Amino acid sequence: MLRKLLDSSWLYFGLAGLLLAVAVASQIRFAPPGRPSGEVADISKLGEGEPWNVVFIVIDMLRADRLSAYGYERGTSPTLAALADSGIRFEAVEAQSSWTKASMASLWTGMYPERTGIQRFFHAMPEQAVLPAELFKDRGYRTAGIWRNGWVANNFGFGQGFDLYIRPRVNRPEHGIIRNTPGVSGLPGTDMDATLSAIEFLSGARDDPFFLYVHYMDVHQYLYTDLSPDYGSSFSDIYDSSIFWTDYNVGQIVQALRDLEIADRTLIVVVSDHGEAFFEHGQEGHARMLYREVLDTPWIIALPFELDPGIVVRQRVANVDVWPTLLDMLDMPPLPGAEGQSVLPLVLDAAAGNDDGESDRPIFAQLDRSWGQVEADSNPTLTMVKGPYRLMQWLKNPARTELFDRSEDPKEQVNIAVREPELVDALKAEVEAFLAKPKSEWAEAPEIELDEMRINQLRALGYAIEGPNRKRKRGDDAAEDAAPEAGEAPAP
Repeated sequence: MLRKLLDSSWLYFGLAGLLLAVAVASQIRFAPPGRPSGEVADISKLGEGEPWNVVFIVIDMLRADRLSAYGYERGTSPTLAALADSGIRFEAVEAQSSWTKASMASLWTGMYPERTGIQRFFHAMPEQAVLPAELFKDRGYRTAGIWRNGWVANNFGFGQGFDLYIRPRVNRPEHGIIRNTPGVSGLPGTDMDATLSAIEFLSGARDDPFFLYVHYMDVHQYLYTDLSPDYGSSFSDIYDSSIFWTDYNVGQIVQALRDLEIADRTLIVVVSDHGEAFFEHGQEGHARMLYREVLDTPWIIALPFELDPGIVVRQRVANVDVWPTLLDMLDMPPLPGAEGQSVLPLVLDAAAGNDDGESDRPIFAQLDRSWGQVEADSNPTLTMVKGPYRLMQWLKNPARTELFDRSEDPKEQVNIAVREPELVDALKAEVEAFLAKPKSEWAEAPEIELDEMRINQLRALGYAIEGPNRKRKRGDDAAEDAAPEAGEAPAP
């Protein structure tokens, strides 16, 4: 009987089938879980029950219009597109400055630069300011910040509330790295240093609620790898290649959350501090002007569950709204003195099909064009977006005013200020009312001294900064500050 059984082919077919079933079962059992399906109603319930983890990712110098999720024809960002498709995407987001420190101060506090007072390179965040990390820490979260941009370093006060706040060590291999940073030497290391440090933190914090902030810099540095598509050799093409590389890094964090089986307990938020210009208004770079190319930034929220379809909010919002919204979602205390507002109602309206994209809410951005000069007087520029219009003012040069109708001129190329004097006057009145509002209680930002080493580290980011022995040459900005010629003409 045993001999017949051993000689039977059915025995071996059965054993093969059993082995196949075991293999399939093992794969199912050990496959890292992703996010479950969810409903719009679940968004309003996020503040209930166990605390949710938050991974907050800032991709420095990232324009929204260069992302696949925002309709770009190149596939620069498959990871971000997937997160947006199953989460929340804000279609029109205005950053509050085109310079990192001023913009990040507004992002963290929910206040405009006018209210924070942080507009020059020697300004720092005072201890009296309350930042989101402090609110998470008070709730018992483990908090970590991993950054590569020196403008948000500890000495500028941005580490408040973090248990761990570090620039990652440069100890990763750089095989395949391509550096094409225009005009500067570039930062040491790559964003993979930050990614691996972030994953290391996630591995140790998986059993506790955590808040993790990761600040990527390779887009800012025009750095990409041989993983990136070859889009071309212009700075604009290289910029797109660097976005693909940083998107890959985001994907590594997303996969780590799955592998650690905490993706279903974590919100992922992706934003940027400002964009980048490619001569749309005669200049390349940022921290010099306040046109759309340096202020239109992304905001994507991936929830602990997947929505089908995802939600797209069309009404214009601002970076000052980011933390008021997230804290509202999580039923956490608000930021004191925030000028931004929770746009959770807009999210729910968009999900219900009630978002027509129109809003008369004024949104402001500011840049002190003397931010990097030690002895120069303040030289403030302010822009206001309201409805279809952008008003641009050089506050020390009232004769220089620009007005764009974005409904007819989305790239802001035709200055219609002379043609619409009554509209200009009405919008200027709103700007004056905005400037007349009181500053925050701590708006007299402390000034810190930077030694030449720290200044050189910041110059490596690509900024022209005066140090103790580097004075501004008289007339450096004369051409840019000149008033425009009368009549309707393309903006300078």
